[in-house]
Amino acid sequence: MEDQYIINGDIYVEGQFRTGILGIHNGKLRLYPANWELPKDAKVLDADKKKIVPGFIDIHTHGAVGVDVNGASANDFEKIGCFFAGNGTTSWLASILTDTTKQTEWCIEQYDLYKKQARRGAQLLGFHLEGPFLATEYKGAMPKELLCKGDIKLVEHYYKLAHEEIRYITVSPEVEGVLEMIPELKKLGIAVAIGHSGADYATAMEAITQGARAITHMGNAMRLLHQHEPAIWGAGLESDAYCEIICDGRHLHPGTVRLIIKTKGIHRVVAITDSIMAAGLPDGKYHLGVNEVVVEDGDAKLASTGVRAGSTLTQIGALKKLLSYTGLSLEEILPMLTQNPAQLIGVYDQKGSIADGKDADLVLLDAACDIANVFIGGELFKSNIL
Repeated sequence: MEDQYIINGDIYVEGQFRTGILGIHNGKLRLYPANWELPKDAKVLDADKKKIVPGFIDIHTHGAVGVDVNGASANDFEKIGCFFAGNGTTSWLASILTDTTKQTEWCIEQYDLYKKQARRGAQLLGFHLEGPFLATEYKGAMPKELLCKGDIKLVEHYYKLAHEEIRYITVSPEVEGVLEMIPELKKLGIAVAIGHSGADYATAMEAITQGARAITHMGNAMRLLHQHEPAIWGAGLESDAYCEIICDGRHLHPGTVRLIIKTKGIHRVVAITDSIMAAGLPDGKYHLGVNEVVVEDGDAKLASTGVRAGSTLTQIGALKKLLSYTGLSLEEILPMLTQNPAQLIGVYDQKGSIADGKDADLVLLDAACDIANVFIGGELFKSNIL
């Protein structure tokens, strides 16, 4: 890979923008001072005062552009990745909605095929299992008949099949066997989130004590706070667990977004999309796993019950909503889409910030926070190849 340099941009480093030259060498980053002398005949991109920020990382998404993760072929994973790249997401986890063992195995096998072929678009880092160890009362779009008690052997089976790239899992701590599973999941290196849950405060806090590190789509598909029983919602706010938020203006009121951020602090909030196959497409009829979904005005709901079922959000859309809702600066908002998800799933040594030796995953933003350029592993992404 040819060395290249990005000049005349504002580079986001350690929480603030600064001037300098950003080098890309064999897909890795290196920072140089602004007065550093470029090599003769260097390949140069003039950023023209744009903001250079780390690529976004989406750790909870079920698909986009007509592709549902549960039914995605190897080529379909690339299709999703290209759409994501065009919206600033340079790395992602495929979220498998609770499904049959056979279908989950098939999905993981398609990922294995995907890794063996030439790929374009956002880098797929592995999987997020959303279930099947979830509470029926707060199942959301999960098929009730496929929910089950904790089963570490089943997770180990998927983990082995995925060559240890099950990176994240959502469980309900009140479900039989789940609390006992959490330390075992932690030993495997799988980040554990609790959600789809009616857990009381004590049970939720015990799950966090046992090693759960996050709350899945905070405020949605969970028992809410009561002054006499704070429940999982209260445990999520009080503890140091990361809180996922879906900032689309539907899943959380802007005031709730502000409350979560103010309570948790920027560095304990992760902006996800929870997008489904309808993302990037018009209103209409779609599906999410085994469920039929209707999208009206961009709002996805189960056809059978009207319960909200994922979103049509993109991460650049989430960034703009967060800026609008909070009044915070771009510098303050960015960790929720970059550093925090990278730290949660254990890839911060490679991704999530701009630093020497890290992967050259970058987004260049103009003054309106529209995307001008995207680099993935040092390669300039060209959206016209979709």
